[in-house]
Amino acid sequence: MTAKVLTGREVAAHVKDSLTARIQALKDRGVTPGLAVVLTGDDPASAIYVRSKTRTSAKLGIFSETITLPADTDQETLNAVIDKLNADERFHGILVQLPLPPQLDEDQIINRIDPRKDVDGFHPVSVGNLVLNRDSFVPCTPYGIMEMFKFYGISLKGKHVVIVGRSNIVGKPMLNLLYQKSAEANATVTICHTGTPDFTLHTRQADVVIAAAGSPNMITGDMLKPGAVVIDVGINRIDDPDAEKGYRVVGDVDYDSALHVASGVTPVPGGVGLMTIAMLMTNTVKAAEKTLQEK
Repeated sequence: MTAKVLTGREVAAHVKDSLTARIQALKDRGVTPGLAVVLTGDDPASAIYVRSKTRTSAKLGIFSETITLPADTDQETLNAVIDKLNADERFHGILVQLPLPPQLDEDQIINRIDPRKDVDGFHPVSVGNLVLNRDSFVPCTPYGIMEMFKFYGISLKGKHVVIVGRSNIVGKPMLNLLYQKSAEANATVTICHTGTPDFTLHTRQADVVIAAAGSPNMITGDMLKPGAVVIDVGINRIDDPDAEKGYRVVGDVDYDSALHVASGVTPVPGGVGLMTIAMLMTNTVKAAEKTLQEK
């Protein structure tokens, strides 16, 4: 068996194409979707990610502005920036790039964002709505994974899905999306974490495995049920003296061994990561549409 490669590129392109008419409809009514991105510090990976968001916004016709702050920014200064963006009608979405420098309180910043502009889906209001299966801004990576299932015709109804990792960004919202009583979900979900004695007992029973633990190549082919669908969220740099940059990027799943056991596998890079930005754009357009509805 050789698995189907579930690439994010064609799914992300499909999502972005579907936004074109919605963005034009907003502009016809005098509204240009706006996204503010706050980048604090000089983390290279964060800077690359922010540039990708800016490029994608420009291609789609979304107004985007990046507010860059030094690494030694204090809490009061960042709070003031968020307050200003909350009040700025040009911006329908606010994204604060994580992680923040250690002197800043991440929870305080997330809570300070106007829930109507919470396009990352991290505000407690968004989280609560997600748990209750109400209309909500869904965190972009789990949202993107659900779009991949839909695009590739992967039914989750009655399936056993195992999530490895319980972060607020991926693991927990993914759990809340999958167990909902809906046509797109209705799965039985197990979530594994550092307190799970032997997570391979669960992955070997899973119809779908979602790896989001941030540990390179931790899941190998022998840990999977034959025919399982494998979604790899991990993005890890490992040393590779033969690579041009001295390192290469791998996921949480050993891709080569999984490829001969699973029925479908997402690659890293080129898989889930491409969906995250596409769904950020979707949330930004949704926020702009909601603004019009409220007028």
